[in-house]
Amino acid sequence: MAIYVCTLCGYEYDPQVGEPENGIVEGTDFEDLPDDYTCPLCGAPKEDFEVVPAE
Repeated sequence: MAIYVCTLCGYEYDPQVGEPENGIVEGTDFEDLPDDYTCPLCGAPKEDFEVVPAE
């Protein structure tokens, strides 16, 4: 699973961790997040996230 980063604040969404504090269980792919998902740090919309290239 790819990690996605918010291009505005740098927050990283890791599907293997999810966001339990926001009701998103571990293993939830970024593509499966609701269309109205926003960055928990800065409120940026889902469109402002980019995939982190694999190293």
